[in-house]
Parts: sequence; structure tokens; C-alpha cells
Amino acid sequence: MNLRNIAIIAHVDHGKTTLVDELLKQSGAFRDNQRVAERVMDSNELEKERGITILAKATSVVWNDVRINIVDTPGHADFGGEVERILSMVDGAIVLVDAAEGPMPQTKFVVGKALKVGLRPIVAVNKIDRPDARADEVVNEVFDLFAALDATDEQLDFPILYGSGRDGWLAPEPDKPADASLAPLFDLVVEHVPAPSVAEGPFQMIGTILEANPFLGRIITGRIFSGSVKPNQPIKVMDRNGKTLEQGRVSKILAFRGLERQPVEEGQAGDIVAIAGLTKGTVADTFCAPEVTEPMEAQPIDPPTVTMSFIVNDSPLAGTEGDKVTSRVIRDRLLKEAEGNVALKIEESEDKDAFQVSGRGELQLAVLIETMRREGFELAVSRPRVVLKKDEAGTMLEPVEEVVIDVDEEHSGVVVQKMSERKAEMVELRPSGGDRVRMVFHAPTRGLIGYQSELMTDTRGTAIMNRLFHDYQPFKGEIAGRVNGVLLSNEAGEAVAYALFNLEDRGPMVIDAGEKVYAGMIIGIHTRENDLEVNVLKGKKLTNMRAAGKDEAVRLTPPIRMTLERALSWIQDDELVEVTPKSIRLRKLYLDPHERKRFEKTKATA
Repeated sequence: MNLRNIAIIAHVDHGKTTLVDELLKQSGAFRDNQRVAERVMDSNELEKERGITILAKATSVVWNDVRINIVDTPGHADFGGEVERILSMVDGAIVLVDAAEGPMPQTKFVVGKALKVGLRPIVAVNKIDRPDARADEVVNEVFDLFAALDATDEQLDFPILYGSGRDGWLAPEPDKPADASLAPLFDLVVEHVPAPSVAEGPFQMIGTILEANPFLGRIITGRIFSGSVKPNQPIKVMDRNGKTLEQGRVSKILAFRGLERQPVEEGQAGDIVAIAGLTKGTVADTFCAPEVTEPMEAQPIDPPTVTMSFIVNDSPLAGTEGDKVTSRVIRDRLLKEAEGNVALKIEESEDKDAFQVSGRGELQLAVLIETMRREGFELAVSRPRVVLKKDEAGTMLEPVEEVVIDVDEEHSGVVVQKMSERKAEMVELRPSGGDRVRMVFHAPTRGLIGYQSELMTDTRGTAIMNRLFHDYQPFKGEIAGRVNGVLLSNEAGEAVAYALFNLEDRGPMVIDAGEKVYAGMIIGIHTRENDLEVNVLKGKKLTNMRAAGKDEAVRLTPPIRMTLERALSWIQDDELVEVTPKSIRLRKLYLDPHERKRFEKTKATA
């Protein structure tokens, strides 16, 4: 059968997954009476909640006797490792761009990778029905971006479609035609994207997506570059260096047919298939016939820039809410995650009760922690730190990100001030329509940890911030951190409303009455710079004397609720976030006050 393999790439929230929904509907992948969820490709629970794609997924449609394999990719820079691998599976890419926002940092990142691999892009200007749409300017910006990324003349001669993925139409002109549908996109993919090139020789395939299935075991998805594969065929797995990891037989071959994966009798070269039956092969490994001796070249993956410590939970409440608490169970889970996610790096500490987990950004690590807590894990995690490295001359280098902030003009001053405090350099400032300005900074990753919530407060929730790894640059010096101290509980028990009411003058609380607390746990934010130990268990003294005003109900100010991302970015280096299936608590690294003082003294002398 005639084949085409394409990826849909774009910045987060530009409408990739919604467009895939419409492509599936209009190609007849669903029955007429079939009930279909919105953003059907976002199958993961966290993806549905957050409205973002985290894992790349493949699907397939048939159009005029041509089978089109479509890969939906994440739009967030933290999950860029997924996108980099996917590009080796496809021969073309649909670059989706918002008609108002234009190309954003993540668009630049992914398109740069796609052009380098030699893919010929199709540009789709989406959300053309937005009142602030500026289609012509956006097309010019896309052209400038392609030229800046060293696109070839062939790649610069890209076809353009305009439309609305949500309403299910794309057309060569911005005005909606009478017979509006996605047919122009399907036809363009068939014409513009080349059929998969097939090499001569025995079966070879690079693993690009790994998943576990309770019935079939490990399933690895990839594109067959040469030869064919059948069930029960003997194959071997080689790593990037050519070392044979295992030999085995293929138990099942699954091909994508709409949203379903169906068993097939043979996988042909050029097609994207999933194979089961091997226990060790993972992402970026070569799956091939036994006679093959050289591994295929895999796409290099950008290095991780942020690291965190995952520590066994040693608080007095450990084990009361989760059932997976030991270091062995946490270690196995992290190693399993690192197998399928090549952008993650796991290192074990010497005492075996802590693990250094390095990734692309805070969001990627927060999603991993959130997934683990839903699986029943209990653990403590440290504040994210950047991965520093030294150059040949011995100069300390740190990761620097390109930050694009779209904000109302009235708030631009406070954004510039806060970014300069974080050692950021402004490289561009221009109007972006509707009394808004777009600012581009080069800022050290260290300074951006925890800035998102502060930016939202400063701009009354109107700013949009996008970040992208730029490169490693010389260390930019110390950056001022949090100015407030914390309020710490000095005893274990349940917090009493009367005590919390009397402590409100000291600062806002982060816990509610009735919550369990322990010595060394953070219960509030101090209004001053120092930490303060307080008693939250102190109840009201009861007497049989009555007086006016004695029996007024205690009215507590609602506490500040810390989400996982906010907690990770808010804590200091001597504090931890305790994560359990039911709670997110903040605590000091050392719960004992004497140990804390000793730690502060050693830090001061150092």
C-alpha cells in the first residue's frame, strides 16, 4: 500500500492534538455513531488534566488509498526528548503555527531539529478565526525563522494552508471556503511528503517509543528502515555502540489502524509498527536480523539541565498514606522511567537512600513526581538545581535559556526589573499587537526557577512566558533567593484552629486546622527573614467563667495552597517537599533543631 509518515509539530497550545481529532474524524477512522472524547490522543490522565501532550503517540488514517501514519508530539520544551526521537521515524512534518502568536520558542526548537534531519515542512496557520489573527505577518515570521535555521531552498519553498483545526477546515487562502474541510491538507501530504525511502537488506528498525503492556510485556514502536518482520522471527537488539544486548523472537507485530493497534502478519519496510517479545531493548537501540553487525545511527539527545534529589521519606508520618516507600521500590521505578525517557538521567547516592534525577526542566520532573504519587509512592524531593559544567579552561558554565514573555504594556516595567534581578539580558523588545509587547531575554536557568508564579502575580495573570534551552555560558554570579523565612512546628500532633488564629500576625499559613504536623514541618511563611518555631497545638484555656467576646468563633484566613510545582520552586536548599498520594507537605531537611543549627554553622564557615 502507498505510505506517508508525518509528524505534527508546534508550540504548546497551538492545537496539534485537536487537529489530529479532526483528521481522524474526516478520514472515516470513527463510526458515525461512535462517541469520541475531545483530544482523543491525550490518553494519559495527567495529559487530560493539564491539557498538554506529554508523550508522543502514533495513529494512522487512510485517504484515497494512501495510508498516512501521523505522530502527535508534545509542544512543551521539557518533553523535547520525545520530539527529537520521533523525527527519525517520519518523512515530513506539518508545522502548526497560531495565527495570532506566530512562531514561539518551542516552534523554533522543533523546526530546527526537523530541518536538520532534512524533512520538508508543510506550514499550517491555525486559529485563523481569532479576532487578533495576523496571518500574513505570521507567514513572514515563519519564513524568517526557517531562513535563520539554515533551511535549504527546497525547505524554504514550503506550501501554506490557513484554517481552524477545531472547526475542521484548512484551505490555501485565509477566507473560509463553502466546502470547508481538511481535504486540502490530506491532498497536500500525499503530494508534498515523499513516500518512505526503503534500504535494501535484512530487517532493521530503531526503537523510538517504549511502553509496557500487561499482556504483551514490553512494546517498542519504530519505523522499519529495511527488510520486513513476521511473528516468531528471530531478531537481536544492539545498543548505539554495536554491543548485542539480547536475542529473541518477535511474539507479536502491531500496526496502527486509526486509534486501534491491530496485529498484522508482516511489517513492511517504511511502515511504523510496534513489536513485542523482547525484554531488554529500549529507545535508541537497533532491532535487527541476527546477521546485521552495524547499529543504525540514532539522533543525539540534548543534555539535561536541571537536577533534583529524590530521597526516601524519613518524616514521622512516613508510610501512613502511601504503600511504596522503600529505596529499592523507588529505585526500580526511576530506572524503569529512565529506560523509556531518554532525556532523564538517574544517579544513585553512596548511601543508597537518595537519587539524583536530571531532566530538561522543572515541569518534566514535576510530572514524573505527580505520576509516582498517583501510583502510591511516598518520597521527599529537594529544590531543583541546575547542572553546571566546566569548559577546557576550567571556567564554570551554567545553562542559559531563551525566555519570551508576552505581556500588557503597562506591566512591562516590572517584568524587566524582575528579570534583571535574575541576571537576565534583554535581547529584543517589540510590540505584538493589542497594546501588548513581546520581550526576549537570555536568562540563567537558576534565576527562572520559581519565577512563573511571581510573574503571574506581577502582571495580574496576563503574561505568557515561554522558555527554551539556549546554551551553556559562563556562571553569572549569585542570584538573590527567597527573602522570607518560614514558620516551623515545634511539636507533633494536629494543628488547632485557635493556635493558627493567634499566629496569623506572624505570616500567612500553608496548612489548615486539623492537619497533622510534626516538629520541623513548615506550617507558614514568616513575615521576616528568619525562621521561627511556633506551637500550633496550643488550644484555648477553658474556664467556667463567661465574659463578653470570649466565645466568638475563630475565623481563619484561608491558607496558601501549595501545588507541587509551586512548592518545588518556593523551597530553599535546606528544605524538602514531602510528597504522598494524599498530601504535599513542606519540611526542613533536618527536622531536629540542634541538627539545623549545626548545619547552618557549617554552611556559614564554608
